[in-house]
Amino acid sequence: MTATLQDRGPDALANTDVGGPAQPLVIARDLVKHFPLKSKLPWRSGGEVRAVDGVSFEVRKGETLGVVGESGCGKSTTARLLMQLIEQNSGELIFDALGVGSAQLPMKRYRSQVQMVFQDSYSSLNPRLTIEESIAFTARVHGIDAAEASARSRALLDRVGLEPTRFAGRYPHELSGGQRQRVAMGRAIVREPAVFLFDEPLSNLDAKLRVQMRLELKELHRRLRTTSMYVTHDQVEAMTLADRMMVLNGGRVEQIGTPLEVYARPASTFVASFIGSPPMNLIPVARTNGGQGEAQMRVEQKAGAQGAAATLGHLPMGLHLPERALLGLRPEHIEPCAAHVAIAEIEIRLVEALGADSYAYGTLGGQPVVVRLDSNMPVRGGDRLPITATAEHLHFFDADTGKRIDA
Repeated sequence: MTATLQDRGPDALANTDVGGPAQPLVIARDLVKHFPLKSKLPWRSGGEVRAVDGVSFEVRKGETLGVVGESGCGKSTTARLLMQLIEQNSGELIFDALGVGSAQLPMKRYRSQVQMVFQDSYSSLNPRLTIEESIAFTARVHGIDAAEASARSRALLDRVGLEPTRFAGRYPHELSGGQRQRVAMGRAIVREPAVFLFDEPLSNLDAKLRVQMRLELKELHRRLRTTSMYVTHDQVEAMTLADRMMVLNGGRVEQIGTPLEVYARPASTFVASFIGSPPMNLIPVARTNGGQGEAQMRVEQKAGAQGAAATLGHLPMGLHLPERALLGLRPEHIEPCAAHVAIAEIEIRLVEALGADSYAYGTLGGQPVVVRLDSNMPVRGGDRLPITATAEHLHFFDADTGKRIDA
């Protein structure tokens, strides 16, 4: 996972203001949006669905805020509320310290400051126009005169990394996918909006092209220092492109933080199981004696589950243990060890070899567990694998609410 968390260095998008964190450009407070419940079956119609249920966040100047979650969690609705393509039922939006829709910031003026970019934005370049003409045409549509539009077009090509003398006269079919994406970005910024909204722009691409486009977008953000919200269902896109990320679930915010914060300290079992691949192992446990030092925990087996009963022992000193909880362990943080220092033994059922790494699938007290191993480790189905983990990698969640339990 650490390989995907790039060092942002001096060109970081977020926190660019000297002397402290960047100031919020957009603030959303308790946004609520519900839609009437419709069904092909008449007797099931009526009522409402809350697509966004009390969502609050801020987008800071110069940062990319990633919005990630499962399909239907309210990601795109949140983006459309921010764009004001739809109106919230309650809650407020503040842009640059002014209330959106107020006398000081009329809706038309606010919308001119926000640009939404869809997947179609990258495939809608007019094949009969050169790259310079395509950007200039977009500028003229927004009321910029011909001379200024042409000047902006060439300047924008340079800003997005396409040398005007080489690319201005080219047509879309003469460009690579990444170059077309840069042109599309140039068209989007020609009217100089303050905020960009990317609504799953790479969702329709195949896996190989998606990786290439993701790198192109990251480079563009570094170069342009844009303020952006990036909506995606892909956790890898969110973690690699975002300075901070917001995880949504059922129209509500589960957690907001940097990608590393969300990965290292998930606020709930939903975040723990959604961020990371394979996801975090979640094992129901109960304390068997004491709450400090050498306390033990029993793995609670499901009725009818196969596998021997298991107890977690040799737990790290000073670890506070709840009475009942879900124990979270990421596959990459489980370490094979000698039996006499192990906190538990896993019964291995299947091993997947994936080159540098292998994934061992097994059970702990009847509960499914995945472990990432070095591919050279001689483990196979049927083996019993003693494992341990450091205190910082043991996560506990409330068994009923799923919320994180901190010591």
